[in-house]
Amino acid sequence: MKSWAVQFNEPVSYQQGLDLQHRLLKARQNDEIPDTVLILQHTPTVTLGNRGRDNYLLLSREEYAERGIELFHVERGGDVTYHGPGQWVLYPIIYLGGSEADSHGYLWNLEEVALRTLADFGIEGFRREGKNGAWTEPGKVAAIGFRLKRWVSFHGMSFNVCLDLSGFQTIVPCGLVGQPVASMQTVLGDACPPMDAVRDRLLANFSEICKRDLEVFETLEKSPVSKFAE
Repeated sequence: MKSWAVQFNEPVSYQQGLDLQHRLLKARQNDEIPDTVLILQHTPTVTLGNRGRDNYLLLSREEYAERGIELFHVERGGDVTYHGPGQWVLYPIIYLGGSEADSHGYLWNLEEVALRTLADFGIEGFRREGKNGAWTEPGKVAAIGFRLKRWVSFHGMSFNVCLDLSGFQTIVPCGLVGQPVASMQTVLGDACPPMDAVRDRLLANFSEICKRDLEVFETLEKSPVSKFAE
């Protein structure tokens, strides 16, 4: 059976994306749907994972609100990160039982998706010992934080393409003091590829590395997932 991949063409509020993930998580646990990957952009949001601490927030809650940045404590792994338009977020809701029951292996796979996507556009990316994600010389491009429930994954990976990086200046990204954040645009400048080209390579690399044959739906409305949306 093919897995599903659902694209979103407009930025999605974090709450909307979170609610949809929770519904799909339950549906996947009950075998009502196949493995499903959401790929989307969020409206400006700061999220803190289960290791995130409020002292990694450099503004008050009121100041975040004044800047139009929403703030969420969520159940994923990892610390604090920023989401905004110009960044792809990959949410795989997939079963990792049997021979795939290895959270470290899944983390490696997501890092590999990011690294191969960077390489597709001529960017040298690398891992850093003791720190997850994908890095380039100017800084970290992909952040990873996921959770497993009954061996079904949710949350996932963010991948910086051409977003306004100033949002990261309001936090201590991933709890790493003094560690810069970068994007594909940081490296490539005006040669940065369009968002849809990067999206297509992220999905293709995910399909190959995670061994999921993806049926891609261009919009939520055209996908079977639409019945799980509000």
